Amino acid sequence: MDLKHYGQEGAKDIRTLLLDIHDAVYEGMPGSFDSRERFGEFVDGWSGRDGWVCVTGFDEGEPVGYAYGAPFSPGGWWRGSERPASLGPGERAFALSELMVMPRWRKTGASLKLHEALLAGRAEEAVTLFVDVSHPKVVALYGSWGYETVGESQPYDDSPTFAVMLKRLKFPV
Repeated sequence: MDLKHYGQEGAKDIRTLLLDIHDAVYEGMPGSFDSRERFGEFVDGWSGRDGWVCVTGFDEGEPVGYAYGAPFSPGGWWRGSERPASLGPGERAFALSELMVMPRWRKTGASLKLHEALLAGRAEEAVTLFVDVSHPKVVALYGSWGYETVGESQPYDDSPTFAVMLKRLKFPV
């Protein structure tokens, strides 16, 4: 898989790609929370954050998927949930906002490659993400990558309930 890294300056160049992959992943899903329009708002919000980064993957010119996120501001945390006590007050967290893989690339290791490429060399002490609790296999997959569930959140009235998961990148000395 060919990987390409982007920062904030490249966000507009890949916006349509991110939305098209989203559409393929969420095709046929009911409700407005997973709509292209709504997801576009999230893409714009996240890509506008300081430190936003994205990794895309392609195979022979065909999109495989992507992962993106941004560091939380000092002391920051996910909307709708409490910052876990296991993350010390001076420790920083990177929010992995999205990790999407085209349906034909699932169960090939592509998601882990994108995940690892996004997190390589991060300065934060931990990475955190949301996983829809109605997808226990996805929660278990992240658990196998070293994440632990530290809470739940329903950040918007129309959103699913998410497991808030955390993985340490560096351990306190």
